[in-house]
Amino acid sequence: MRLPWWIPVVLIQTHCGLCRPGSGVVFTRNPANQTVTQGNSVHLGCAVEGISDADISWRKDGLKIHSNDQMHLTLGDQHWETYYSLKSVQQQDAGVYWCEVDFHSLTYTSQPAWVTVEGVPHFLQDPQDVATLPGVPFDLRCAAVGPPEPVEVVWWVGGAAARGPSPSPSVLHVQGVNSSVKFYCEAHNAKGISVSRTGTVNIKVLPSPPVELRVLRMEENNITLSWKPGFTGYSELSTCTVQVSAPSGLGGGVSELEVGVPPYLLHLHHLTFYSNYTTRVACHNELGPSPFSPWLGFQTPQTVPAVAPRNLTFDLREQELHLGWAVLAEAELRGRLLAYKLQWSLGGEGQEALLFKENSARLSGAGRFFNSSFQVSACTVIGCGPWSRPITVLPAAAVPASPQRSHLVVGVSLGALVASMVGLVLMVLLQRREKETQFGSVFKDPGPDSVSFLAARSFNRQGPDLPDSTLDSLGINEDLKTKLQDVLIQERLLTLGHVLGKGEFGSVREALLKTGDSVQKVAVKVLRSDVDSSSDIEQCLKEAAYMKDFTHPNVIQLIGVSLHRRAGQRLPVPMVILPFMKHGDLHTFLLLSRLGDDPFELSVQTLLGFLVDVARGMDYLSTKNILHRDLAARNCMLNENMTVCVADFGLSKKIYSGDYYRQGSLSKLPVKWIALESLADNVYTCQSDVWAFGVTMWEVMTRGQTPYPGVENSEVYEYLIKGERLKQPPDCRDDVYEVMHSCWSPVPKCRPSFQRLLEQLEGLGAAASPPPPRPPLLYVNLEGGEQGAESDWVMTCSAAMAIGGDYRYIMGPCGDGGEEEEGSPDPLQDLRDEEDDVVIHV
Repeated sequence: MRLPWWIPVVLIQTHCGLCRPGSGVVFTRNPANQTVTQGNSVHLGCAVEGISDADISWRKDGLKIHSNDQMHLTLGDQHWETYYSLKSVQQQDAGVYWCEVDFHSLTYTSQPAWVTVEGVPHFLQDPQDVATLPGVPFDLRCAAVGPPEPVEVVWWVGGAAARGPSPSPSVLHVQGVNSSVKFYCEAHNAKGISVSRTGTVNIKVLPSPPVELRVLRMEENNITLSWKPGFTGYSELSTCTVQVSAPSGLGGGVSELEVGVPPYLLHLHHLTFYSNYTTRVACHNELGPSPFSPWLGFQTPQTVPAVAPRNLTFDLREQELHLGWAVLAEAELRGRLLAYKLQWSLGGEGQEALLFKENSARLSGAGRFFNSSFQVSACTVIGCGPWSRPITVLPAAAVPASPQRSHLVVGVSLGALVASMVGLVLMVLLQRREKETQFGSVFKDPGPDSVSFLAARSFNRQGPDLPDSTLDSLGINEDLKTKLQDVLIQERLLTLGHVLGKGEFGSVREALLKTGDSVQKVAVKVLRSDVDSSSDIEQCLKEAAYMKDFTHPNVIQLIGVSLHRRAGQRLPVPMVILPFMKHGDLHTFLLLSRLGDDPFELSVQTLLGFLVDVARGMDYLSTKNILHRDLAARNCMLNENMTVCVADFGLSKKIYSGDYYRQGSLSKLPVKWIALESLADNVYTCQSDVWAFGVTMWEVMTRGQTPYPGVENSEVYEYLIKGERLKQPPDCRDDVYEVMHSCWSPVPKCRPSFQRLLEQLEGLGAAASPPPPRPPLLYVNLEGGEQGAESDWVMTCSAAMAIGGDYRYIMGPCGDGGEEEEGSPDPLQDLRDEEDDVVIHV
């Protein structure tokens, strides 16, 4: 097998450079080299000792392998094992594999393993298209490898063999062609023949005109043009010529600009506002220019006028005041004139502005404008330009006879205006000083040790530290605080052990709880340490508040709540204390029954017993008016007596008869377990929990397979709306699948209640017979793993974003849409009498 030249170097640097002597991290198992035939499977294993968390990843040829269902198993205290499987190996799977651990800011790697795939030749280099001038010689290249070797290449040009077998890699020299021709190569070895892609020899020609010429951006008087090249003539474009025609009022003429490409953009700066331009483009390859594109016309945007109106004059008569000013030129206006704005003031006090369409104004009542000041501005739809110089209206008798007298009057008027303004400013400053000095010596120069600061919320940090945190320190609401007060456990009574699993919101740790003179083994859910808001903490504790009132053998019960103090943090970390479940979650238990190193048989009667336990727990929750909203095999736990307990109420909501819970915003939800109406409109009822129970039944009957194999999360809604449902598992009896399928009716009220499901499953369990021999099940997207009799484990799960938007789903009487099979019982008869109808508006 041939590997890229860089792989041995990377392995030497990574493995030898980062495994520190004496670190305590040791790989007790390394993946082994394997040679397989194409289509067979490969199973790689790796184990590491000396780490507290299972954070082992796989890499291929230096790149991280992302696997949604990778399994980690514990072989002992701080001893973890993981596996990676390839179900049907192809040539692209060949390469070098190793596993990697990040621990205490260091990276540790296992020994590498080479996976060699034997099959028909694999092309490392397909022949590429060629663009050439007529009669010019050129070379064609092709390279393929095994294993097995040797590999020989046969060339085909224009439908005929151009040359006999030659060793790979192969180069074919062609003397030249005058027209387009197709070619490809064949690679032969002992396993068979592979055919490369078909290439084409193209003859270079002149390019076609550019297309999609448009104004990409327009910012004030700066324009960005963009276009796309037409047919390039099988030759790279080097430049484009842009012609811009200016409007006749600006001198006209055509400017020509040469632009290097790509990108196919041109920025035109400092164009004239509110003016019409046209432009076109032609592009060049090595043979010459293309024809020009059609002309594109565009208009630059408007803006405010550049100058103020000039020559503002007045004519004061007995009954009216006449004002006039000069019209602005188009270049000065820089837009379509909307109006002239006339503002005036009397005695220094501004008056309401006036708007005029023409360059003149006639105001009646001349006497009221004596000693008034006027200014005018031109306005476009964008805004108004600068103001003209102010003029003061004086009676005719007051107008001086000579220019010297006029200047004197104007000077006196301006002096009086300035004096009044200075007096006004001094008055404001004195008032401010009087107000501020009520609160201290504001105008006194600060000393060298003075500190200026803004008022802020402060905390007393001088008091003694409290020995234990209380619920009062969390900032949660009073009702939740009262409900949890009697189950609060002091932190010093807990001894935390190793991590059992991790999730999006925190981790689950094994722990010992001291109660009197005895010690009890428990599981502790710890919120992430970076969560520091009261709202997030309150949401976490709501789950504990729901569990506090649960008293049922098939629903996990709360032991207590504790608070972990954090150095330098304002809020403690809440910890929810739960019973320790010896056999872990139901999903991983089912996987290990099929894929562990010591697989074991689970009879149909045992699987139905698991489902009866789940149905009992969910029936109890429904009587408490609790929506679970995340029912799945991963959230069902197995205690030491192999009894299933429904757990993980992080998405639960309290409901009341006749109501439904509507999610207010998008959040991460388990899409493949969510009911059709919940995907469409974020509506959750007890019937949507019944849908999830049907999916959980499918998980149990397939021994842990992932629902809807081959269907992406984003495709689930479209899959369901077409009437598709999960298929009947190979070993699932018809009567069991019939119950399962009844949970997925498109009409929520046509699904059975949990009480009815419990009755049906108990009847099926009583009638279950010993299982017949069955072939091995195929599991999609799962890596196998090993586990001892008393091993700890953790399954890494991922949730997908719920589908939002204005979706619609099928609503109608029971049986509409063809969902119910012939002969199945009518689910409407199984609805409980006390349930009210839930109306969903579609």
